[in-house]
Amino acid sequence: ADALHSHVASRWESRFTMADLMADNSFQHIIRVLNTNVDGKRKVVHAIKAIRGVGRRFGTLACKKAEVDVDKRAGELSPEELEKLMVIVANPRTFKIPEWFLNRKKDHKDGRYGQITSNGLDVKLRDDLERLKKIRAHRGLRHYWGVRVRGQHTCSTGRRARILPGMGK
Repeated sequence: ADALHSHVASRWESRFTMADLMADNSFQHIIRVLNTNVDGKRKVVHAIKAIRGVGRRFGTLACKKAEVDVDKRAGELSPEELEKLMVIVANPRTFKIPEWFLNRKKDHKDGRYGQITSNGLDVKLRDDLERLKKIRAHRGLRHYWGVRVRGQHTCSTGRRARILPGMGK
């Protein structure tokens, strides 16, 4: 039993504690990236998930392409590493990230593939919904009426969320 405890203790002592990390002056608790506050105490991959449009898998791939250690905390990143990471998030196609990995496939206006983040995500979603409403598509009309869009039943469910048109009081 003592051998097990000594192994666990030595493994624990070799790791940094949060107090050790925060004692360093280069540690940043909150990082402002792409109009988003990123928590510096979390590991890099999970910290950049706070940016809208960047998920767990894309964050991991971006860290590997930027050659950033995924076990590092976000507050420990140097400005150069952070800049390299954000360049990859902004222009993933130039770093050989495949098309199928991106969140915007075949844009309706220019036909390009891309990774849309933060405010651009809201703009693209609003433009898509406006386009669907303008061409009077079924999905656009359902969005306009404020009813379920994806084929769900509406007769008996979802009554508490909002009043469906035509149901009366």
